[in-house]
Amino acid sequence: MNKSTQYAKPGEVERQWVLIDADGVTLGRLATKVAMILRGKEKPQYTPHIDTGDFVVIVNADKVKLTGNKADKKQYWRYSGWLGGLKFESYKEAMAKHPERVVEHAVRGMLPKNKLGAQQFRKLKVYAGPEHPHAAQNPVKIELEA
Repeated sequence: MNKSTQYAKPGEVERQWVLIDADGVTLGRLATKVAMILRGKEKPQYTPHIDTGDFVVIVNADKVKLTGNKADKKQYWRYSGWLGGLKFESYKEAMAKHPERVVEHAVRGMLPKNKLGAQQFRKLKVYAGPEHPHAAQNPVKIELEA
């Protein structure tokens, strides 16, 4: 009797499209759920070294919330590589300018830091408002607890 483990093969993975409304949802809880779906960890055929995840469309990214006083204290930074090139941006400034990047940043931090993580991240589509151009893919709406 053969008791070997069955691994998913890259060509055999069936991908679904998932729609998540981020209105009133906590940023970290949203990001963990989305990272799990992108990695495919909720599927029975999950394989750590193969991308078995689904596509995720997030709408209303501008309505995501933080708990406590993180909205005032949280900062994002980037470094150009030059002297004096360290730039800081508060959470409120980032949400005013580009709320999609705030959600993308949170999800990216929860994915693997390698080529597989980059491949999984490319399946994430984030939009600030309620409209998205992926209606043709018939995404399945998932409800998250606020």
